[in-house]
Amino acid sequence: MLKSSQPNSCVLTIAATGASGGIFTRALLLAAESDARVQTVNFIASDNALRIFAEELGIKGRSNLVQQLLGKKSPKIHQQNNDDIGANIASGSYPTDAMIVMPCSMGTLARIAHGMAQNLSERAADVCLKEKRPLVLCVRETPLNRVHIRNMDLAAEAGATIYPLIPTFYNRPADFEAMAHQFACRVLAFIGLPQKDAYRWKG
Repeated sequence: MLKSSQPNSCVLTIAATGASGGIFTRALLLAAESDARVQTVNFIASDNALRIFAEELGIKGRSNLVQQLLGKKSPKIHQQNNDDIGANIASGSYPTDAMIVMPCSMGTLARIAHGMAQNLSERAADVCLKEKRPLVLCVRETPLNRVHIRNMDLAAEAGATIYPLIPTFYNRPADFEAMAHQFACRVLAFIGLPQKDAYRWKG
């Protein structure tokens, strides 16, 4: 899906919203950080995502968020303010190769599906749709009501990929971290960045 996957050539946007699954956000950021093909990651976390990070990962506040998530500083992951609707990724002229929303709440899905961008993550998603760039929405909710299903259909019709946040078990992950890492590998492979340590079915 990416136009280029050469070393230091890919620019990604990763957004986290207010749905359970902070461990998956962290796994995705770690995988992107270690991938030599990824030059820049613009990372957005909503206020509700911060609450999820606090409850699930023990992370406090927005200060040094990337360092808290990764356990180290990152030269390629740049934290963006979700209130900054004038940031670089809010413009179609900024060369983003793909955007992943992980996890994607049903509220975020609804606003993306209906073109009602109220913050930077939703505006960046809207830009991907209008510019026909890959947009992957890792939705996280159960059970789904008819409104959720209709919104997924609308977003898919607009060009987004609905990629439910469902981990695999056939690879027998040793722990939650391994489970989250393999899911991140699958999402990155889907946009054209296959990972060397991804599990591959041997049937």
